[in-house]
Amino acid sequence: MTDGPAGTGKPPAMYRKVAADLGREIGEGRYGSGGRLPAEGELAERYGVSRGTVRQAMALLRTEGLIASRRGTRRVVIGSPRPQSFGELLSFTRWARSTGEEPGGRIVTVETRPADPTEREQLRLASGAEVYEVRRLRTLSGRPVMIERTVYPPAVGELIAALPPDTVSHTVALEESGVLIADAQHTIDLCRADEEDARLLGCRPGDPLLRERRCSTDPAGTPVEWSEDRYLPETVAFTVHSSAAAGSLARRPADDA
Repeated sequence: MTDGPAGTGKPPAMYRKVAADLGREIGEGRYGSGGRLPAEGELAERYGVSRGTVRQAMALLRTEGLIASRRGTRRVVIGSPRPQSFGELLSFTRWARSTGEEPGGRIVTVETRPADPTEREQLRLASGAEVYEVRRLRTLSGRPVMIERTVYPPAVGELIAALPPDTVSHTVALEESGVLIADAQHTIDLCRADEEDARLLGCRPGDPLLRERRCSTDPAGTPVEWSEDRYLPETVAFTVHSSAAAGSLARRPADDA
């Protein structure tokens, strides 16, 4: 079965319908804390879709922090609430709205250029490959808080470059185009503001900024983005929760620290 494309004025893709239905059942407690979802084949038969569509739905549920999965096992419903869903941690827009803030953004530059060695390694690109680099100023309720520097491989970058300039969430726009992010590796440290940071964020060159570097991959493990986000240090904080059973990372407003 072929699913119709998602987009304005068109029916939602079937995987979104499947994910929405299963998400509602999870919220109602139908599978219990730590319970397993039905097998792929059973779900495909229930909804009259292919196994590939079911896998896309599972990937979306995983990004929302509703299920966890490992190779060779059925998807498990996450029992206790996580400090923040994967989707909120990945998407500045979703996180901001979850805290009652209104997210905003302004594109500073969009360019294509040869990938540098780090970008080739992170995005698994061949020597000489080009990337799309997008720089955006992100705001919370009108206040500048972060510079977003994201590098995309060509196939994904073309989708981003075609978006309207006022698109608030590039992550959601990619999902609507069928590009799902299932995993992300985060590195958080400090860096010094450069001239561009200072001009856009209203700080001084050399001031410390909280830096989050992130490499994100799709359900097949293919890199989707390599991003470096630089926050004014008084605007957000990150919390790591770890235990023998699981670990999680959450971003929150700095005054909650």
